[in-house]
Amino acid sequence: MGKTLVEKSPRKVQAPADTSSAGHGWMTVLFNDDWHTFPEVAHQLVKAVRCTYERGLALANVVHHTGSAIVYHGTKERCEAVAVVLEDIKLKTQVCQ
Repeated sequence: MGKTLVEKSPRKVQAPADTSSAGHGWMTVLFNDDWHTFPEVAHQLVKAVRCTYERGLALANVVHHTGSAIVYHGTKERCEAVAVVLEDIKLKTQVCQ
């Protein structure tokens, strides 16, 4: 009896709308806090960076365990727009190069 190998195709992951780094050396950093829930943060990340809810939860988990995470790379203007959406629910962010 021979074994049959099943080849899995790579999973497609939805990326933020503007991820090219050519001339877009800006980033939005999200910081941890003690009052927002994981679902609240994930839902706001969906709105801000156009990711899936699952990706939003994963990013929220990184922020929770490390204190902060880069949640978006792009142009300065787009990074600032992402920060505004996150700050709508009083999340703490920073836009930097």
